[in-house]
Amino acid sequence: MEPIQLGRHIMKTKLLLLSYAILFAGVSIYFGTGWSTVIFQFPTLPQLNVGNYYLHFVPQVAAATGFFTVLVPLMCLICLVMIKMEWRTGFRWVPIVVLLCVVAASGITYFLIFPINREMAARITDPQQLTVAIGKWVQYTWYRVALWSIEWVALMYYFAARAYQTLEPSLKH
Repeated sequence: MEPIQLGRHIMKTKLLLLSYAILFAGVSIYFGTGWSTVIFQFPTLPQLNVGNYYLHFVPQVAAATGFFTVLVPLMCLICLVMIKMEWRTGFRWVPIVVLLCVVAASGITYFLIFPINREMAARITDPQQLTVAIGKWVQYTWYRVALWSIEWVALMYYFAARAYQTLEPSLKH
């Protein structure tokens, strides 16, 4: 390979690694957000009532929505790049699984969670309505946590397997 071609190849490889790292960061943010919601927020939800839920729920959900609205398209784009780059390898299933999970979790969010978020942002005043809304939100969030966990496990597998491939020759000595 000529020096210019070698330089381009090295730069392309570094950009791919950076994009894969960004994808893993996004998947990890989803994974962490989901499990922290389950561990720290779910136990306190029964204490919420029509007088206090808004402050403890609506601003955080609105901030998360804004953040993930930017992150999700970037994650999908990187998955498509990764699918193209891994298509002829045994790892092509990884970005496909991640992309399918991102799309499924986004669908759950858009079609099931967002209507509840809008309802809660409009200030629910009926305690029974609040209980039903929170119950549905928890149920749908469990679905998303499962999908986010699959994303994380798939990409962790990818990075571990690739690292093992790199280390394997030195392990044989």
